[in-house]
Amino acid sequence: MPEETTQVFDPSTVEPAAEDLRLLPWTTSNGHPCYLSTDGGGYLATLADGIEEVQLTMGQELLDHARGVLAPGTRALTDVEYRWLACRLTEALSDALRVADSRGQRIPVPPDTAETDGSDKRGEC
Repeated sequence: MPEETTQVFDPSTVEPAAEDLRLLPWTTSNGHPCYLSTDGGGYLATLADGIEEVQLTMGQELLDHARGVLAPGTRALTDVEYRWLACRLTEALSDALRVADSRGQRIPVPPDTAETDGSDKRGEC
């Protein structure tokens, strides 16, 4: 089984290579991102996949709840309840953006078509 290691990087001093490290869905106690050096398998990678799935599911459930309590004709929430909802939605959005960033970093870059056929089609959809 391949060996995994968890590494902490200060993004202001070191920018990890996206193809070598996976951004994990948690941070250090100081708020720094955690990265995993892995081939995609192993215990920590599986744990990270599970945590990402829980985060996205909880975010969807929270969004459904928010839509329900904000629907026309429902009881108005107290200031404390609105604040709680806003804080939880902010956390869920932060989690979802982190998952998107992590998964986006792991998308393989397609070969550059300009090098193979001489054309420059970058940026076209």
